[in-house]
Amino acid sequence: MAFHGTTILAIKHNDVIAMAGDGQVTMNTTIVKHHARKVRKIFNDSILVGFAGVTADAMTLTERLDEKLKRFNGNLERAAVELGKDWRTDKYLRRLEAVMIASDKNRMFLISGNGDVIEPDETVIGIGSGGMGAQAAAMALIRHTGLNAVEIVREAMAIASSLCIYTNSEINVESL
Repeated sequence: MAFHGTTILAIKHNDVIAMAGDGQVTMNTTIVKHHARKVRKIFNDSILVGFAGVTADAMTLTERLDEKLKRFNGNLERAAVELGKDWRTDKYLRRLEAVMIASDKNRMFLISGNGDVIEPDETVIGIGSGGMGAQAAAMALIRHTGLNAVEIVREAMAIASSLCIYTNSEINVESL
């Protein structure tokens, strides 16, 4: 039984970070959950994380990132790099199947099991099955509307959910 798909979108717009995730969990051809929470605040509610992939793996990585943030006094870049190194080299962590976005008030990073810690050139990043659709929609909304960050991620996720069969319209949004 394979679990598929999710969509996570993070943007920085007018000094506000907003991150959204859909609520759908799919097993093979069946939707098994409609209201999953894939975006969370950690480290005293100062860091947003969103994840795509195997849920237990993503939760493990979120806990590890929180530990790194505590170790490095909330320095997200340092914590993300250390998590990326551990994820790539640790025998147990290497098997985890997930990708995550982590953001503080100023910066956002994509962190993967390949050891990637990527800060996007644009102030938008999407991951998961509908990630590229959500990212494209958000970039257009930023450039051509007067919407605020939370409104943009909601609208972009609505667009992604209308295109991606693994993304539903039960959107969870967090912001800093």
